[in-house]
Amino acid sequence: MSTVPQRFEILLVPAHVEDRGGAAVADSAVRTAVVEATGQHGETGYPIYEGHGIRADIDPGTPTVEALLVDGRELDYGLTALVRPARRD
Repeated sequence: MSTVPQRFEILLVPAHVEDRGGAAVADSAVRTAVVEATGQHGETGYPIYEGHGIRADIDPGTPTVEALLVDGRELDYGLTALVRPARRD
């Protein structure tokens, strides 16, 4: 039985950033947020994660953002949402 991650970090980066595998992605993020599982599922069927003004349906298996609201609004055109495991502090 696999467990669903309880936290992710979401990075909002300009869509034109090409190096998605290196440090340049984090350095070019215009906003980041750690989101935590709410225990609910969104309309996409995936778990809902919330935090710091961001609400996201995330497929924890891939991890991929399937739906996203930033401060209650859809993501601005030209931005891409990336997901990575949240660091433990």
